[in-house]
Amino acid sequence: MRLIGTKYINEGVKLAKPIINDQGLVLINSGIELDSNRIKRLMELGISYLYIEDERTNDIYPNPAISEKLKKAAMQTIEKKFNEIKNAVTIKKPIMMEKAVSTFKNLIGNVLDELQTNKELFSLMSEVFLYDNYIFSHSLNVTIYSLALGIELKLSRKELEVLGLGAILHDVGKMNIPLDILMKPQKLTQEEYEIIKQHAEAGFQMLRKVHTMPLLVAHCAYQHHERLNGSGYPRGITGDTIHLYGKIIAVADVFDAITSNRVYRQAMLPHEALEILYTGIDTLYDAKIVQAFKKSIVLYPTGLGVTLSNGEKGIVCRQNKGLNERPIIRILERNGLKVVPYELDLKVNLAITITGCESIL
Repeated sequence: MRLIGTKYINEGVKLAKPIINDQGLVLINSGIELDSNRIKRLMELGISYLYIEDERTNDIYPNPAISEKLKKAAMQTIEKKFNEIKNAVTIKKPIMMEKAVSTFKNLIGNVLDELQTNKELFSLMSEVFLYDNYIFSHSLNVTIYSLALGIELKLSRKELEVLGLGAILHDVGKMNIPLDILMKPQKLTQEEYEIIKQHAEAGFQMLRKVHTMPLLVAHCAYQHHERLNGSGYPRGITGDTIHLYGKIIAVADVFDAITSNRVYRQAMLPHEALEILYTGIDTLYDAKIVQAFKKSIVLYPTGLGVTLSNGEKGIVCRQNKGLNERPIIRILERNGLKVVPYELDLKVNLAITITGCESIL
C-alpha cells in the first residue's frame, strides 16, 4: 500500500485502509474506489494523507503504535471521562474526578503494555481516524509519544504510569474553552490567544484537587507550554525549573500538533516536524529529549514515496530500528523510468540518502 497526500489523489484509486470515526464506525471501507465527490469530501473533512492500493506495494503494511481495538477504546474513554471531569468541576463533585482518574490509570496501563511489547518504531500514521473534537485525539497521541519517549529514556514502569497520566490529562483545561475559539480557522486575536493560554492554569487547578492522583500530574498540565528560555507560559519558568515530564510532554505536544491536520493548516510529515523541534534545541526544548524522541519514532512512514540521492525513487517498505532516518526502500523508478521493483537498505548503502518525499510516483 502507498501513503499519499489527499490533494494528490486521482479518481479511480482504491483505499487500502478504511476511514473510521471516533465511535469506531467505518465511514469509507478499504477497497472502495474514490471518485471526485469522495475525494472532495475527504479534503473537506481535513484528511491530509491516505493509504491507497498499489499492485507494486500491496504487501507493504505500516506498523501501528497500538492496536486498533485499544485505540478505539481509548478514544471513547477519553471523550467520556473528559466530559465527566468537566461536569464534576461545574457541579463541584470531586468524587467524579477521582473515578475518572482511576479509569485513566487502567487505560495508561493497557497502552504501556502494548508499547513495551512493540519492538518496532512508533508511528501514528497507520490508521485514518476522524474525530469530532481535536482535544481527545491529541490527548491520546501525546500520551503515546510521551510514553515512547519515556521508554527510550529508560524510565521505570511507575514513572511511566505517572508520565502517561500527566500526558493524557495535559490539555484537560481546554474543556472550558469555547469550541469556536479552539477550532477557529483564522488567526486568533490577541484576546482569544490569552483565553487559550488559560488552559494550563485551569488544568492545574482542576487536577491538583484530586487526592488520588500524584500532584506531579497536575504540574504536567501546568508546565507543558513552558520553554527552557522562559518564553513559555503560564509562569515563564526556565531550564531545570521545568520538570522532566513537563519537558517530555512539551516535545510530544508540539510534534503531534504540527503532524496533525488542523482547520487552519495542513499536517507536516514526521521528518519535517522533527526539523522544527531541532531548531528549538537548548532554547525551547531539552536536547536530550529531542534526540531520544528521534530514536523512538518513524521519520519516514512506511508506504511513503521518497527520492534518493542517486536519482532513484521508491516506497519506504520497512524500518530500521535505531536508524529511523535510514529505512529500507522498495525502488520503483530510476532516471524517470519504471524498473523491476527491488529493495535497497539505506542502513547498508550508507552513501545513499533520502533527498525528498514524493506525494505520488
